[in-house]
Amino acid sequence: MRFPSRPAVIAATAVLILTSCGTGTDSGSGSITLTIAANSIQGGKNSESATWIKQWVIPEFEKTHQNVKVLFQPSGVDDEQYKTKIALDLKSKAGADVIDVDGIWVGEFAQAGYIKPLTDVGGPAVDQWEGWSQIPQAVQGLGIFDGKKYGLPQGTDGRVLFYNKTLFKKAGLPDTWEPTSWQDIIDAGNKLKTAGVPVPIQINAGTAMGEATTMQGVLPLLAGAGSEIYADGKWTGASQAVKDVLGFYQQIYGGSGLGDPKLQQEAKGRDKSFAQFAQGKIGILAESDYFWRSVVEPNAGVAPMKDRDQVVGYTRIPAKEPGGGIRGQDHVSMSGGAVRVLNPFSKNPKLAWELLAFMHSAAATKSQLAGQVRISSRTDVNSEVLTADPMLKYIADEVLPTTAYRPGLAVYPQVSTALQEATAAVVSGTSADEAASAYQAKLEGLVGGAANIGG
Repeated sequence: MRFPSRPAVIAATAVLILTSCGTGTDSGSGSITLTIAANSIQGGKNSESATWIKQWVIPEFEKTHQNVKVLFQPSGVDDEQYKTKIALDLKSKAGADVIDVDGIWVGEFAQAGYIKPLTDVGGPAVDQWEGWSQIPQAVQGLGIFDGKKYGLPQGTDGRVLFYNKTLFKKAGLPDTWEPTSWQDIIDAGNKLKTAGVPVPIQINAGTAMGEATTMQGVLPLLAGAGSEIYADGKWTGASQAVKDVLGFYQQIYGGSGLGDPKLQQEAKGRDKSFAQFAQGKIGILAESDYFWRSVVEPNAGVAPMKDRDQVVGYTRIPAKEPGGGIRGQDHVSMSGGAVRVLNPFSKNPKLAWELLAFMHSAAATKSQLAGQVRISSRTDVNSEVLTADPMLKYIADEVLPTTAYRPGLAVYPQVSTALQEATAAVVSGTSADEAASAYQAKLEGLVGGAANIGG
């Protein structure tokens, strides 16, 4: 799912038909009706997911629950429209029993009272579910808000550093590169520069790259500096960690020649960086596994590299110093993804939980993949299906256990923009301390003052 651009969408008033056929209604024949809602529709948006629900989930669940009729409530609209519809349904205590939502909406929905912790809805069976042991604690975080589990994560992704092995060899750098600090990245960049590589390091910066700046650059670096943008009910302001992140940007874009400042300001700078990496002009690039499977993919990629598997290396993002990352980690990452939640107003909440748990079982997860090599939230499934792609297996095995997520709060997109503006200022020549102070001032205006900001 794409993150919506207007955070006030939950509060928006819209003329929409509220669907109340879910919530575990009785069909009149003695059977129970459960409903699944998702922003997918056969022949349209997320068609494969809609087909899976209709052709596998529903018939397979009904086989073992003969008194239950499951209906699918498809949508094929812009994510923001879908979010508004779901919010209005839940506000009216209507809607489907099992609902697909973007993980970034969880906190917002929870704070509005639209969703409740899974155990509050599904009862003791939630904690006894076998699937929890197959989902890494860090991945469970996609559906967690304020320490409580609100949803089950679907597939997810991870951020790493990609590097060009050919350029590394030219610079005298190892074929298998495993940086243990930010200084290791800078040192590698300097060797690449000496070897004549046009752009030694590409870390997304500025406002033109939008959320890619925040997710591929700022937030992983912030995690590496031992901090998250929102923790313990407070937003992170001009802390030492934020100054460290901006200082790292300054090392790359402040005249060192390690990065290309102009590229960060171009409207299609991210796409151009993809093309330049594929052309052997960028040595190190921070991106999600999307870059591997959809950008430089040899056959159908945006910027295909026929020799991808031989030339493109990948490695975990190091903390600023060993052990200096969040949770005392040596390496860090950021992830996104969708979750499924329970409608707290379901008339049959325990059966709704059974349906939700079934949709996240190993059998269901493998069925949804339909033979495709993609990262699921379950380690048992990943161990089986990712053997054909070492990079995605690396993400599942090495990166996801160290990952973190954006806060699912309504003001986050505006905070993200303020972070992007801070990096843009550094790229344009402003000092890290000045950019951090300006960010602090903007943040106070966004989140209701200094009382809601921590260090």
